[in-house]
Amino acid sequence: MDTLRTYLAREIYGATLFVFAAFLSLFAFFDLINELTDLGKGEYRLQHALAFVALSVPGHVYELFPVAVLIGTLYALSHLAANSEYTVMRGSGLAPWRATSTLFRIGIVFAVATLVFGELITPVSERAAKQLKLSMTSSIVAREFHTGLWVKDDRRFVNVREVQPDASLTDVRVFEFDDQYRLKSISFAKRGQYVGKNVWRLREVVHTGFGSTESSVERLAEMDWSSVMTPDILAVLFIAPERMSAWNLYQYSRHLADNRQKTERYEIAM
Repeated sequence: MDTLRTYLAREIYGATLFVFAAFLSLFAFFDLINELTDLGKGEYRLQHALAFVALSVPGHVYELFPVAVLIGTLYALSHLAANSEYTVMRGSGLAPWRATSTLFRIGIVFAVATLVFGELITPVSERAAKQLKLSMTSSIVAREFHTGLWVKDDRRFVNVREVQPDASLTDVRVFEFDDQYRLKSISFAKRGQYVGKNVWRLREVVHTGFGSTESSVERLAEMDWSSVMTPDILAVLFIAPERMSAWNLYQYSRHLADNRQKTERYEIAM
């Protein structure tokens, strides 16, 4: 019986890996063709395009693996049936429930592999691919917005002119309001870098505070700014929701919900 299970698993694994390799090669080829149109932009060269395609492969693994498993399994089982091998297996004592149990065990392996790629590998590789291309083409993530990126953070509205590929910020404006939503202060910083534990270090800061009767201006070389905004939240600028991990989707959906913003797209992806 163990011999039959091993043979069945080998047939399914072999057919699935063959179909999967064909799909993956085809999609990687299409990605490379698409990247060739960007060669010459900034410092983007062929080796960078190849690295970008390689870093995009885990995303395709996550998308294509279930389809490859379905096609490979159907092919293997139909091939066994066409050659009467399954009939021989039944005659050798392979009960239907044992065959189902074997298929379930094989499926668990595929499911775990898909989970690992989808939750652990794809978000990291996808972000690395986007960062590589952005840095080589000298592109800025928030360039498409006329006034930069806007984020609502409790009673603060944050405007970032540019988000760099390493998630550092350029030209940051923080508008802080009191509990009556009266403007309390405006902080402008040339640069911002995440230092951990929900803290950003702003540099070359001009802080303007507004009192009931007067205002004050203070210039600081550095200022620490606590915010719920983290590089993981900024990762939504690099990664499509469908490629994000479930944990990052959950965090960002909570962030949007806490600030009374639309969450449907990220909840559906999660």
